[in-house]
Amino acid sequence: MKKPFTNPRGKVRRKTREELNQEGRDRKREKKHRGNVSGSRANGGDGASGSGRGKQQKDPRIGSKKPIPLGVTDTPVNKQHKPKSEKPMLSPQAELEMLETDERLDALLERLEEGETLSADDQAWVDAKLDRIDELMQKLGLSYDDDEEEEEEGKEDMMRLLKGGN
Repeated sequence: MKKPFTNPRGKVRRKTREELNQEGRDRKREKKHRGNVSGSRANGGDGASGSGRGKQQKDPRIGSKKPIPLGVTDTPVNKQHKPKSEKPMLSPQAELEMLETDERLDALLERLEEGETLSADDQAWVDAKLDRIDELMQKLGLSYDDDEEEEEEGKEDMMRLLKGGN
């Protein structure tokens, strides 16, 4: 609080009721305009937050800003063709190895060997995979009997060596 005005003669001068009322109105008027303007919270204000001052105003519209020709265009629009199969093209050897190590195929083949009957979907899937394996083996020039023939040839060679080396 301010010290009351002192008269040089030593008497204290008291303010009148009218002066006190006027000072109170002046203080109220100064306090009244302290806050933000109305609607500043909903409208975002004028960059009142410290981080937004250095950045450019972001365009509130969502979407591409690429201009779109509205008239008839002379050049046809080229669309990119997507490959029909989403799987990458593998070499026949790699595809054959992948099919031979397929766990689902192995499990279903084991069930077939044990004498179980598979559902129509599973059976069709197994048949398709086995057909694909046959195609790949024909492409690569392999056959199922190659391993057995090699073993038989190895036995014949051993027999020739043991009998007399002819």
